[in-house]
Amino acid sequence: MPHMTAHREDWLEARKALLAAEKEHTRARDALAKARRALPWVKIDKAYRFQGADGPVTLPDLFGPHGQLAIYHFMFGPDWEEGCPSCSFWADNLNGIEPHLAHRDTALVLAGHAPYPKLAAYGARMGWSLPWVSTEGSDFNGDFGVSFTAEQLESGDYSYNYRKAGFGGPEAPGFSAFIKGEDGAVYHSYSTYGRGLDHFNGAYQLLDLMPKGRDEGGLDDTQAWLRRRDQYDR
Repeated sequence: MPHMTAHREDWLEARKALLAAEKEHTRARDALAKARRALPWVKIDKAYRFQGADGPVTLPDLFGPHGQLAIYHFMFGPDWEEGCPSCSFWADNLNGIEPHLAHRDTALVLAGHAPYPKLAAYGARMGWSLPWVSTEGSDFNGDFGVSFTAEQLESGDYSYNYRKAGFGGPEAPGFSAFIKGEDGAVYHSYSTYGRGLDHFNGAYQLLDLMPKGRDEGGLDDTQAWLRRRDQYDR
């Protein structure tokens, strides 16, 4: 069915009406961000250890010189040969923003469950400058609700995105924020999962402005179209 068309003057009136709704949405989003920042912090008492480019590192090490730390929980299981296509899509959209975050006192790290050499090789293949750490052998992924054992998946005795079960595989995506307190301790301030990750995907935000939108409505799986950046048909 053909889409409605209009003369420029009529389009302008419709656009102004939509702008009012967009402004209301922006104000609501700002209020939500303020409420998010007001959440209480939880002190991290467990001594998590990761593997990084220079060997073992701790959670405080990941901050570098900064007071805040953003971790993207990247789906990459220990026995996988490639990272998740969806997480790779998100990393494509995050790559390159690290210097800007650094000037707002924030470090950004990708954390995957696979051994560090696999993560580093995959990041090099994708052309990313984002730093990686491996969570292999750590409780970190389990504690932050992004890795699940076979027993958990079989029994359904686990939570994802603050709901019982809710994810059908051993690895799941997410984002967690941490801050160093005045006492020098590390605190967890926020985590989000599922559609909460849409904020970080600039490609999706741009497509939402286009006439076809994300154009995923007719697909059995909304991301059935998605490929790793070097695997699209040329």
